[in-house]
Amino acid sequence: GAIIIENGRISATGDYDDLRRRQRPKPVRWIERGPVAVFPGLIDCHTHLPQYSAVARGESELLPWLRQHIFPVEREFTGPKARAEAPQFFHELARHGTTTAMVYAAIFEDSCEIGFEAAKQSGLRVILGKTMMDLGSYGQLQPKKVLSVSLLQSERLCRKWHRTEEGRLEYAFSPRFAVTCSEKLMRSAAELATRFDAYLQTHLAENREELEKVHHLYMGMGARDYTHVYEQCGLLTPKTMLGHCIHLNPREIAAIAAAHSSVAHCPTSNLFLGSGLIKLDQLLKAGIAIGLGSDVAAGPELNMWQVMRAAIDVQKARRAYEANLRPLRPSEAFYLATHGGARALGKAEVIGTLDIGKEADLIIVDLAALVPYPQDRETLGALSTEDVLALCVYRGGPHANLETYVRGKCIYPAPKLAPLS
Repeated sequence: GAIIIENGRISATGDYDDLRRRQRPKPVRWIERGPVAVFPGLIDCHTHLPQYSAVARGESELLPWLRQHIFPVEREFTGPKARAEAPQFFHELARHGTTTAMVYAAIFEDSCEIGFEAAKQSGLRVILGKTMMDLGSYGQLQPKKVLSVSLLQSERLCRKWHRTEEGRLEYAFSPRFAVTCSEKLMRSAAELATRFDAYLQTHLAENREELEKVHHLYMGMGARDYTHVYEQCGLLTPKTMLGHCIHLNPREIAAIAAAHSSVAHCPTSNLFLGSGLIKLDQLLKAGIAIGLGSDVAAGPELNMWQVMRAAIDVQKARRAYEANLRPLRPSEAFYLATHGGARALGKAEVIGTLDIGKEADLIIVDLAALVPYPQDRETLGALSTEDVLALCVYRGGPHANLETYVRGKCIYPAPKLAPLS
């Protein structure tokens, strides 16, 4: 098969020989690869820029893990450290086959500024925001001072970076979660996101101790449950990405669906921290758009194939206790990491599939690198589409990712050719 890319968009797909004949009058640069599979670029709906150096640290649950391992690392993510790590982080995303990522920076303005500069140079499609938190704030600053400064800095970053690079870079106002955010901060973040038509990202119902703390902090404002806190603050919008969403009651699921907010399912992270098993079937049945997230550093890797595997395994674990629950097939996990993620970000008309007219965000996977023995390569041509997807989901990773393209431009490995046209 073959794909024709013109001006960064997919203009034709089909049989290789047929497309060569049809394109003969036109000047076309043909790039031949094989045996490979060409997939839509992978979409990471939830990850943390300053945390990658802290992967595999600690065995505690969410809140002590944040205090003991993550806040100290994030506190250092500024200046030279941020400048050293940010370009490597985005390079790693591209190396793993991710073409779009929704990312949290640290609380510092310069950490987000440096992140955007690195994202710009990487060629990736990135939605990034400065983490906002005025309760705790790494234990250093006074809440009232943090609140005003955080709002000012977040607005300044949004004005500078939102929808730059022809829309490739966008801003997400990023109140961390209700445990570390005052009502004033959450309401103000929602107002800013509405004013600039920007994204919102936060965490919701990841851990049971977190739920208890939110109940203690916010039930006085008349909130019926955790999600209702966000509803009252205006955080549930069609451009909101809610990370985790494990411990939700039926009312909360219905509220998220009614607001057309999206969910980032982070199975590798949830397993590492022992946070729980998401009710994926209930969220999907409610019509909620769901993508997958690597959520480093709780997630151990930026490898979205690994995240797909974990999503399948989480569903299998739930089936051990719920006999009528349907398994998650490899093709369905792949959907969540591509078209599902695009839907969750409101970008299904632009990316997520290899349909004609969409922007050419794609990856080229070396199937020969995925089979156990050299002689198995001879049978690759006989595999069904479902078998190829299963092979990639269960054995995929950066070792098999040959090339990563965004808008028809090769961003991994370091481009040696002009953009595809």
